[in-house]
Amino acid sequence: MQLNLSGQHIEITDSLRDHVNKKFEKLTRHFDHMTNVHVVLSVEKQRQKAEATVHVSGADLFASDENENMYSAIENLVAKLDRQIIKHKDKITDHHQSVGAEMKHNVN
Repeated sequence: MQLNLSGQHIEITDSLRDHVNKKFEKLTRHFDHMTNVHVVLSVEKQRQKAEATVHVSGADLFASDENENMYSAIENLVAKLDRQIIKHKDKITDHHQSVGAEMKHNVN
């Protein structure tokens, strides 16, 4: 997984980069086929905003979150992406494989 991190009106510190890397590693638990992740952190007045686009096999997933704290925005963003990845994984999983195998054995 390639992680691109950029900031708008904010300097990306080492601790912020480490926090993003640690949180996005959790997403690979559910789905290994993530090729590219682009994260944009920005500050607009008093609002901290985190956006991410995740390229997975078969889809591009996008989520964003705004909060007063950048670390909380990142955690909420990862939670949203986690739900989207689980939903995408369920969509591409063929849930009828076991039924087809049983029917094949019953024909013989």
